[in-house]
This record gives sequence, structure tokens and C-alpha cells, in this order.
Amino acid sequence: MNPRAEATTRLGGRYDARVLEPSPPAVTTAPWFADDPVDPGEAPTGRPLVSPVARAQLPGTGTTWEQLAAEDPALADWCAERWLGPVRALGPAPPGLVATRVALHRLAEQVISPARRRANTKIGLRWTRGGFGTPWFAPQRQLRVQGDMLVVVDGEREHREPIRSLTAAAERLGAGWLPDDVTLDDAPLTLDPGAAAFIGDWFGLATHVLETLRAGAGAEAEPSRVQLWPEHFDVALELGAESDGARAAYGLSPGDEAHDEPYLYVAPWQAPEPGPLWRAQAFAGAELSYRDLIAAADQRAEALAFFTARLHALTRG
Repeated sequence: MNPRAEATTRLGGRYDARVLEPSPPAVTTAPWFADDPVDPGEAPTGRPLVSPVARAQLPGTGTTWEQLAAEDPALADWCAERWLGPVRALGPAPPGLVATRVALHRLAEQVISPARRRANTKIGLRWTRGGFGTPWFAPQRQLRVQGDMLVVVDGEREHREPIRSLTAAAERLGAGWLPDDVTLDDAPLTLDPGAAAFIGDWFGLATHVLETLRAGAGAEAEPSRVQLWPEHFDVALELGAESDGARAAYGLSPGDEAHDEPYLYVAPWQAPEPGPLWRAQAFAGAELSYRDLIAAADQRAEALAFFTARLHALTRG
């Protein structure tokens, strides 16, 4: 699967497309060993850029998927499935979310991330359509979850099978994928298909919102990449100059031991002074509950407003 090539074809080759999903070929250079999904790069002559995010520093060179989809309902539906803009509104958290989250977290941390670590020492994952997975790594490999299915891509071969256990996943990968220090068990992984799809959508929204935040923050905020961190099982990036005491993690979690439902958070590296912007319960920072997010008329705008207010407070005093 090549999401960027698929998007270019969807537009009849008229645009140089950028999408949020990792796309081949594998990147084999430091420091990220992964493609930057919204890096404008150098668009081929005669083809404007279409991107999930708007970049003020590139006036007149391209457009956004949302602009293209504004008068094309079929394209709008195609974009919504891929979280390119316009984006879908999320509903109440489904039954089975906690058990499914725990199972997928184990799979991410103990199988999928180690496969990438063996290839290039990196552990970060990304949102992929319907779930999450690795960026592409050499020679031509990707491992991902789509709903309740494990997808293994090795060269021209793609294999799908239901997720059953950690050991079953490792066996499907075969020799040469995982580090020698990985120890797995055969306990069944309990997944609800609806909850697994919900988690995929949550990570899609997270990636769209954080890439938008990153594009708007500018180079002065020293942005990291947007990644899914397997140890926390959330999507996050870092913004703000550490030397100014302004650096913080901005993330969207599908839930954890302290939260049965998803939430948004800002976790400054240096604890902020108490105030109305900083009222998280389990850490020194800020959080927005899932209940408050889905009550908003525009969930994307609500999420961006939550993050932007904290970013400005930290970087502008």
C-alpha cells in the first residue's frame, strides 16, 4: 500500500499529494528514519502541492485537501476516511474500549515497535488507516494493525490475519523481524472490532490535529515529529524552546490507567504555575476530557483551541 501514490492517482495526477499515512520508500537516514508526511519538499514542475495542512510560508504553491473537497462530496468522503480534511465527528466511546486498548497497546509495545527497533533503532509508530503501524523500513517492510487485523508487508507480499496473541503475531512475522531480546506470551488478546476501529479513528484525528498544530507553530517552536509512542500508546509531539522553559508534549491518548476514555493533554517539561489553563488531575499540566471534546460543535477546532491556548501561554508568557 502506497498512500501517497494512491492520493496522487485519486486526483488524476494533477497534484503532488501529501497524506498523513507513512508512504514508501523506506527512509534510511538519520535522525528520523521515516518520511515526514506533510513536508512540502520540491513539487514536480507544473504540479501544485495538495496537503492535509496549510502552510503560511508557502503562499500560492498549493492547496489543502479540504479546499479541494469543498465542492466535491465524493472526494470529501474519501478524504474523511483518511483524516485529510474535512474530518469526521467522533461519537461516544464504544463498549469494549478499555480491553481493546490494553490488547492493542501490548501488541504495539511488544511486537510492532520492536520490529522497527531491530531495523533502525527507532521505536516510534504512526497512525495508519484503520489503526496504526510502523513507517516503512528497509528493505521494503511495514507492519500495521487495521481494525482487528494484523497486516504484514514484506516486499511485494502483503498478508492479513486476525490478531490472536503476541506469539501468534511474532510467528506470522517470521525470522529476522524481531530483536533477540523480545519475550512474548501466548495469552489471547481480546479485541472488539468496533472498539478497534474507534481507536484507529482516534489516532487519525490525533494525527490530523497535531500535524495542523505543528504546521502553524513554525520553526521557532522547534517542533518534533508527530509519532505514536508505544510505551504510552498515544500520539504526541513536542513544541517550544527548552532553553526558555517552554517545551511541552502535546498529545491525544485513547485512555490509560487513570482514564477509561480518551483525552487530550499538554505536559510541560517544567511544571507551570497553577492557573485556569493547568488543571490536569494526574500530572502537572492540562487535559481535555473526551466528554468535553465530543460535546463541541467542531471537535477539530475545540482540540486545536485547547492546544493553541497552552502553546501561547508557554511560549509568550
